[in-house]
Amino acid sequence: MIQDLINIQTVDLIQAMLAPGIMISACGLLLLGINNKYSIVVNRIRVLEEEKRKLAAIKKESNLNEDQLKRLNSINLQITKFAYRIGLVRNAVLFYTLAVGFFILASLSIGSHYFLPDIIFLSPLAIVFFSFGMLSVFAGIGHAAKEILKGYQIVMIEISESEI
Repeated sequence: MIQDLINIQTVDLIQAMLAPGIMISACGLLLLGINNKYSIVVNRIRVLEEEKRKLAAIKKESNLNEDQLKRLNSINLQITKFAYRIGLVRNAVLFYTLAVGFFILASLSIGSHYFLPDIIFLSPLAIVFFSFGMLSVFAGIGHAAKEILKGYQIVMIEISESEI
């Protein structure tokens, strides 16, 4: 009888601790996707900076023609927007990482409450940690959405440049 009660409590504990664990996995997937985007944005900045240096070298030796000057202006505008975009990606990564930390704390609070049932603030603390984790995910999603919009603006700059 007592063993059955312990087994039921153990199963309940594991189930309670799984919700934050599932959110940790979800944040891991979000982090994987946003880190890939981070690499792409950094690589694009490097490519544009290299092209900018080449145009600057031509500018020192001789004057740039009209097309080269337009391209240099476009590169400068894109780099400015990419710099803002990389900040948004950084913020998304930061909030997703904070969310993982909060979900770990929520899971630990749930587990601690099982072993220390006399400490009454552990259950509410788990709810607080879980809520902060969800708010962090939401903030990360907001930054990721803004980053997508900024990416669209940069593509529109390149499209308008190619139409000239």
